[in-house]
Parts: sequence; C-alpha cells; structure tokens
Amino acid sequence: MSIERIVMAFAGIMIMLTLALGTEGSPIFHHANWHWFTAFIGFNLLQSSFTGFCPLAMILKMVGKKPGSAF
Repeated sequence: MSIERIVMAFAGIMIMLTLALGTEGSPIFHHANWHWFTAFIGFNLLQSSFTGFCPLAMILKMVGKKPGSAF
C-alpha cells in the first residue's frame, strides 16, 4: 500500500472515530471535545493539499513505505 493511500485511510478512520467519540447518542460517546480533533484532521488535510506537508507521510517515508499514485 502506498503512502498516499495509507494517509487517506488513516485520516478517514480517525475522522469516523472522533465523530463517534464526540457525538451524543453514539455507543462509544466520550466527550463533545473530540470534535476539535476532527476539525484538526480536516484542517491538516486542507493545508497539506496546498503545501504538500504531511507529518504522517514523512513518518511513513522514514520507515520505508514507498510513495505511489493514489488515483
């Protein structure tokens, strides 16, 4: 799996998890402040689309994952 696909999968999983943790009525509800983390993930995705800077991609590159064509 390429770096781009890992980053997209990780972001999607984290968004779904933090929404579930922050939404009342969810079976795993913890606290509404989890929505701040969801907003941080969205902001990071937006800024990385303009700047190309993604901390997770840098970490994955250091551990030996190969970049590829996401689409």
